[in-house]
Parts: sequence; structure tokens; C-alpha cells
Amino acid sequence: MKEIQLKYGCNPNQKPSRIFMKEGELPVTVLNGRPGYINFLDALNSWQLVKELKAATAMPAAASFKHVSPAGAAIGLPLSDVLKKIYFVDDVDFELSPIACAYARARGADRMSSYGDFIALSDTCDEATALLIKREVSDGVIAPAFTDEALQILREKRKGTYNVIQIDPAYIPEPIEQKQVFGITFEQGRNEIDLTTDSLFDNIPTVNKEFTADAKRDLKIALVTLKYTQSNSVCYVKDGQAIGIGAGQQSRIHCTRLAGNKADIWWLRQHPKVLNLPWVEKIRRADRDNTIDVYISDDYDDVLRDGTWQQFFATRPEPLTREEKKEWIAKNTCVCLGSDAFFPFGDNIERAHKSGVQYIAQAGGSVRDDHVISTCDKYGIAMAFIGIRLFHH
Repeated sequence: MKEIQLKYGCNPNQKPSRIFMKEGELPVTVLNGRPGYINFLDALNSWQLVKELKAATAMPAAASFKHVSPAGAAIGLPLSDVLKKIYFVDDVDFELSPIACAYARARGADRMSSYGDFIALSDTCDEATALLIKREVSDGVIAPAFTDEALQILREKRKGTYNVIQIDPAYIPEPIEQKQVFGITFEQGRNEIDLTTDSLFDNIPTVNKEFTADAKRDLKIALVTLKYTQSNSVCYVKDGQAIGIGAGQQSRIHCTRLAGNKADIWWLRQHPKVLNLPWVEKIRRADRDNTIDVYISDDYDDVLRDGTWQQFFATRPEPLTREEKKEWIAKNTCVCLGSDAFFPFGDNIERAHKSGVQYIAQAGGSVRDDHVISTCDKYGIAMAFIGIRLFHH
């Protein structure tokens, strides 16, 4: 197949719409549904991300995409009981395969942003992964293959309209890429930068020069994720998964704050008060997500006031105070942070430190590198200048 006709472009008024190859066959096959323009943008960007994550870590990988940026990305490490609970997979009666674990992590890290996502899997989608996907609000999934059982489960999702795309894992695009803006064609070489090597960490200007094996792995995850995130962007990673992604901000400190706030929310969801919230029976998953988000914010009274809390809780829970939140966030450690370009000021490091960052990989090259380095040294943070910019537009 050389082309696929789409329902419409980014918006319903943008017709006609299609994807096509000027030469050769499309490397994708639609197994179910009718993917749209944005679906394919998410699918093809997210597929590149998980393919490179697997190459960088030698582990199955998954990503959750929304509007051409990842909401989550992860590799298939086993889930602790706490993570199973906050990702809402503690009730399943089947074993989670490595690719299912990767998906649960990618989808669960920022459940608010992942609502209605497009999923990418580096490996064959198996039955366990399909059963997890079936439970979530999602637009579609792309993978190199699907088992018969998984495909049957996914074809029944969304009354038979769920988008399922198979991609040829051997497909290699042309080295020059093009796109049009305002009728003008842009052309550039594809970004084929290698983010799999430990030589990324050769240039360490900080006093602390010790990067653990897990830190190097997590920083590679951050950098690969940033390669497919709309710039400016930064990414916080811990234990094999992105826990906070700040995308598309004009100021780098705003990226760092946005991603840091998401990382804090991920960590606060593991607070005993949140884990033990007394939910009413049969509350919808989306309502739980929204309620948790408000409960751990400064607007907690919006879900705890009389006449409101009864919609969500069997008994009125005690609020999570600012002091309790601050104390809990301080317990988060060994977080890694990647940036798609240099940090211009030390304020980014100050904010990152508040969310437990102990390892950083960034391009370097700012006129204020000395300030950034000294701020890292103040907190004993190990930072590598990788000399690579990862802008993505």
C-alpha cells in the first residue's frame, strides 16, 4: 500500500488528508479502526522512541503519546506493589509480562496527561498488555506485531473502532526528511544521533563524577524521550521510567518546573494517605485520577468539602497538608534529569534538586556554565555535559 486516506487533518475542516510514500510501500498496516492525521503523528513518533529505548537499554519499552509529545515512557522492569496500586493494575488476575510492565509504567506515570493517548510498544503486543489497554481510555496502539489473542481483545475495544497499527520493525526511512510549512518545503538530515553509548558521560565538570549503572540507564531514557518531545523540554526519570516531562515551553525554567511538578505528583501518589483513600465502590478510573490530582493539590477542599466528598469517598479523608507533602517529597532520591539543550542558569538546578535529582545530562555550552556547575556542586549532583542538542519540532 502506497497511501492511506484519512478522515481529515489536524481539524475537521482540513480536507483532503492522507499519508503516502513517494517511493515504495508504506511500512504500516492498519489492522483495525481508522487512524487520523494526529494518530499517525503520535504513532510514528512514539514508535521511534520505543525502538530507540529498546536499543539503548536492551529491554522492552512502551510510550504513551498525546499531541505529538510523550506523556510517559518506560522500560519493562517489574512493578512493586506500590506501583501496581497507583497504576491501577493491582487487581489483575494474570501475570504481567515485561512489555505489559513497560506499558503500565508509561501509562501510569502521568495518568491525567495519558487520558486518550496513543500507545507505542517496542515488542509484540501480548494478551496481558492488550487486557491492560482494554481498561483505559485510549485512541490506539502501534507495535511490530500482535498475538492473535491480543488482536481479538483490541478489535473489541471502543465498539470495534479502536485503532491498531502494525509497523515493519525493519523499516529504515530515507536519511533526508522533508515537511511543508505555508507552502514552503523544509529539508534536513534525520536526527540519527546515537544515545546508546556510555561515552555520553565522558565529560563530567562537577565535583561528583560518579554515575551508577542505573543512573546512566535512566539518563539515556531521559535523552531518548527528549529526542521525540516538542522543545523546549526536560525529562525526569527514576527506576526505568519517565516520571515528569515538561514539553513545548518557551523558557527552560518553565520546562523544569512543569516536569518537576509532575514528578512530585507521581511521588505524592505513593504517600500512605493517598494509597489508603477510602473510595466509594465502583468509582470510575478517570474520576479517581481527577480526584487524586485535586486531593494532593492546594485546592484539596474542592473534593473534601461537605456535600462533595460523598461523591468520591466512603468516609471523609484527612487532607494532605503542605508540611506533609514537603516532608514526603524530600524522601524522593536518585532521580535523573535530562535536558534537550543547555541549562542557561542555576535556577534549573535549584528546582531539580527539590524533586530529588542527583544526576543530570545536558548539552553544556551556556555562558553561565560556571553558575550551573557550582549549583550542582552545592548539592553534590553529578552532571555530564553531553555536547548534544535534541530539539524536536
